[in-house]
Amino acid sequence: MLNKNKLLVFIVTYNSSFRLKKILNKLEHLKKKIKFDVLISDDCSQDDTMNYAVKKKYILIHVHKKNMGYGGNVKFCLDYAIKNNYDYAVMIHGDNQYDCRYIDKLYKKINTSNADAVTGSRMMKPSNALNGKMPIYKFFGNIILTKIFNYLFNTNFTDAHTGLWIYNLLTVKFIGLKKLDNGYNFDNQLRMKLINLGKKIIEIPIKTYYRNERSSFHIIYAIKFLLELFKEKIR
Repeated sequence: MLNKNKLLVFIVTYNSSFRLKKILNKLEHLKKKIKFDVLISDDCSQDDTMNYAVKKKYILIHVHKKNMGYGGNVKFCLDYAIKNNYDYAVMIHGDNQYDCRYIDKLYKKINTSNADAVTGSRMMKPSNALNGKMPIYKFFGNIILTKIFNYLFNTNFTDAHTGLWIYNLLTVKFIGLKKLDNGYNFDNQLRMKLINLGKKIIEIPIKTYYRNERSSFHIIYAIKFLLELFKEKIR
C-alpha cells in the first residue's frame, strides 16, 4: 500500500528497458511540484525493464505473470486506483513517447474544468507532431481517422489516438472497464463509452518524440479503429 495521495500516476511497461529510468527521473523532479503516488505495472516484459524499476515509498511495482495486453494492463491500473480511493489517475507509456512532465498541466486542467478526462493532443499544434518526428503516414492517418471519429460522434477532437490521459475516477468507476478491449483499442473504446454517456473529454497541446515506428502495425490499428467506430454506431 502506498502513501495516500489524490493522484496516482501509473506507468504501463512492456520491454521498456532504460526508458523506464528516464521516466522515473522526470517524476522525481515533478514530485517537487505536486503530490502523487506511482504504480509501475509491467506486462511480463522479456527484457531488462525491471532492472530500472526503483523501489521508493511512493512507488509500487507490479509484474504480471502473463501478458495481459495493453488494454488489460491499463484496466488493472485503473482498477487498482479505484479500489484504493484515488480521485484521479494519469497513464504514462513506458516507451517515454509521452512526456510525463505534462502531468502537472493535466492535473490542473481536470481540477479546474470539471472534465471527466483530459488528454494530451499532438495535433492541436500540428508542427509539434512533425518536429517530434511523427511519421508522415501516421500524421495524415491521425488527421483522417480523427475527422471520421468526429463526424460519426459529433465531436471536435484534434487527436483521437493519443495515449496520454488523466482520468476522473469517480466517472471511470461506473464505465464497466471489464467489457472494454484488452488490446490497443482500449483507449478508443473508452473514449466512445464516455461520449455515449455524455461525459466531458477535453484536450491540451503536447509534444512527443518518435523512435522506431512499424507501419504495418499502424495499418492494422487503423482498420480495427474504423471497425470499432462503425460497430458502435450501428448498435
